[in-house]
Amino acid sequence: MPQRVSLLFGVHAHQPVGNFPEVLADAHLRCYRPFLQVLYRYPDFHFAVHFSGWLLDYLIKHYPEDMALLRRMVKRGQVELFGAGDTEPVLAVIPNRDRIGQIKTFSNKLAAKLGQRPQGAWLTERVWESTVVPALADCGIRYVIVDDYHFLCAGKTLTDLNGYFTTEEDTRQLDLFPISESLRYKIPFSPVDETIAYLESLADNNPSGTHIAAIYFDDIEKFGIWPETYQWVYEKGWLEQFIQAVLASSKISTQLYSQYHAAEKTRGVVYLPTVSYIEMNEWTLPAQSANTYADLVQQAKISGWYEHKKAFLRGGIWKNFFSRYPESNWMHKRMLGLSARLAKLPAKQRSREMQQKLYESQANDAYWHGLFGGLYLPHLRRAVYSGIVELEALLDHCGARLAYFSEDTDLDGIEEAYLQNGILQAIIKLDSFASICELDAYLLKHNFADTLRCQVEHYYQKIQPGERQLSNHETTGIASAHDRISYKHEISVEDIVADDHPRSLFIDRLDGSFISYQSQPSATKGNHFQSENTPHPIHKHITLNDNQLQVAYRFADTMKQAFSTEINLAMPSCDGMGGRYIYQGEIPSGFGQLLEITQLTEITLDDDTLGGTVMLKTSSPVTLCAYPHFSVSQSESGFEKIMQATTLLLEWPITAQELIITLEIKVKGNR
Repeated sequence: MPQRVSLLFGVHAHQPVGNFPEVLADAHLRCYRPFLQVLYRYPDFHFAVHFSGWLLDYLIKHYPEDMALLRRMVKRGQVELFGAGDTEPVLAVIPNRDRIGQIKTFSNKLAAKLGQRPQGAWLTERVWESTVVPALADCGIRYVIVDDYHFLCAGKTLTDLNGYFTTEEDTRQLDLFPISESLRYKIPFSPVDETIAYLESLADNNPSGTHIAAIYFDDIEKFGIWPETYQWVYEKGWLEQFIQAVLASSKISTQLYSQYHAAEKTRGVVYLPTVSYIEMNEWTLPAQSANTYADLVQQAKISGWYEHKKAFLRGGIWKNFFSRYPESNWMHKRMLGLSARLAKLPAKQRSREMQQKLYESQANDAYWHGLFGGLYLPHLRRAVYSGIVELEALLDHCGARLAYFSEDTDLDGIEEAYLQNGILQAIIKLDSFASICELDAYLLKHNFADTLRCQVEHYYQKIQPGERQLSNHETTGIASAHDRISYKHEISVEDIVADDHPRSLFIDRLDGSFISYQSQPSATKGNHFQSENTPHPIHKHITLNDNQLQVAYRFADTMKQAFSTEINLAMPSCDGMGGRYIYQGEIPSGFGQLLEITQLTEITLDDDTLGGTVMLKTSSPVTLCAYPHFSVSQSESGFEKIMQATTLLLEWPITAQELIITLEIKVKGNR
């Protein structure tokens, strides 16, 4: 009998919490449904699948016939279900109590809805820290899958990585399967015959006689959603041809992970460093460091030693995203604070709704950015903040907070002042800008300060301003998203300039220069600041009154300069059809267009997606210049411009001692 290799084939299906229904429908049409339909026709082809919890719920609700197909494949022993955290959190960055809760919630869901409790688990973005071992083991997970790169970083060689290994932490054991990078890049991008030849070569080059495994587990989106893959995988028949060739081979057999795990022994103990997949090494680093790292990698490839020594040329870790992006760090620390508040509640006061809102705020996608991460996508951040704001309201109902307090929430050495009245919450960064870094409307479940500043990204060096589309390199198969350079929008030099200030609310300038403030003691409810760098003091006072945020400025009567304030508002419709300005009963433009008005005292921002309005009022006429704030990022579809906020620039020649600006926030239909 010829030596055989066991193909352990797995796919991971995920959509971020809060993704657009049209995106989900397209993913189902071009990927999830055809993939399951093809696999169903081949019951002898065993495979593993992980559908993230939120996506699984969505598919069961909207496409029950396809999920019934999956359940039948589970029942006939063709499919192994893999667990994870329910909302696809990065387990390493949430508290251990929430790791356990997330994993158990999802395992129970799989058992109830698809008829199988998982033994294995998918690690979000393959982020490994040994601290996650106890929670996984305590939840009944026996093995997880990580990249072969993780093992190379621990000193293993590729020839070692044809089975599973064992690790331990705090007396708990967990087995680890190494995913083959070679297979990740071949499937489904290389022609079938090349992929089969590679798999059969593993059997041919196994003189030891041990039962070796070829381990594949990667995003199902490569099978239909990535550019060109639908035509390649389904219309040209790659997937069906691959399955047929595997089943026809005398050297390849398909097995479930659970079957291989039960039949084979561990290859020994291993301790992995904190690491994710290899591309993440670059993505987690700040631009200058990422460019240095990328240059070193390129030099290593040119010199011919990269493949042999890449494990020792390592970049950053996943948690670097919190230090790279203040917006990500702020969300994360707000989530941790609410998790701690929930944990302190008596058990009888905790509800399933509270737990679900916490878990939604832990969904990974909005916290990071690389080729796929969604920090740059406002609707994904909005989903996280929706969970945060809803959970905070529920917790406040159980135990009221102070109307005013301060703390250093994001651990940056600068405190934030919290003003809240149960309807609105304004969080003021107590730095020189004295601006509002979070503005929550509890009835709308929305943070109006949820914007993203522009910063230099390492991939900007690939952008050729003015280009729309570059051709891909010719290949015998199709190009991976990692190898593409394409443009969804025309990018100019001005589009990739970094901001010199946070994109918050009420950034003030005098004659075009930023005003620097110092916090002042205030006997009244609110927060009071005084300028430090102006010829005469400017006083800034921030208060809440029911559904109104009021910012009052007081000037010396001798000042004759031009004052301006910049208000960046996260309006969910962005530059879509649902967002519009209303001025004197007319609609002059949408949020995506430039709008200039002189002698303005009142204007309304109306947003269908939000289901609410923001009315801006000024005590004296001002000049308004409103424009969309865009950022430039990359995705698997190419470089793109994404609207992050609508920027309202109010300019006022100081003509009186006081200027009061009010933002009145309403739910549509409420007076």
